[in-house]
Amino acid sequence: MGAAAHCHPENKLCMPEDARRRAARRLSIARGHLDSIVRMLDEPDVYCVDVLRQIKAVQGALSGAGEVVLRGHLEAHVATAHERGDTLEMVEELMEALKYR
Repeated sequence: MGAAAHCHPENKLCMPEDARRRAARRLSIARGHLDSIVRMLDEPDVYCVDVLRQIKAVQGALSGAGEVVLRGHLEAHVATAHERGDTLEMVEELMEALKYR
């Protein structure tokens, strides 16, 4: 654990700094792939499979960003929920965020 969190005083919990930087990098990669797809679709002779490959690259980058954010949350907040006394709130929040509820 031990990840530094970037916080505003009014926030109870904040995203760890390392997770924030890593997620932002992955999202920048996804944005680059998405921009590439949009440019490809402007070309009349674009090949469908090339577009599909780029779409998969965007999905992979988004999935990777989600994993980084989830891991940061689990390590920084869920693992310490019992100490704060908000275990049930953490569980409900994740169930909602991950659409299991």
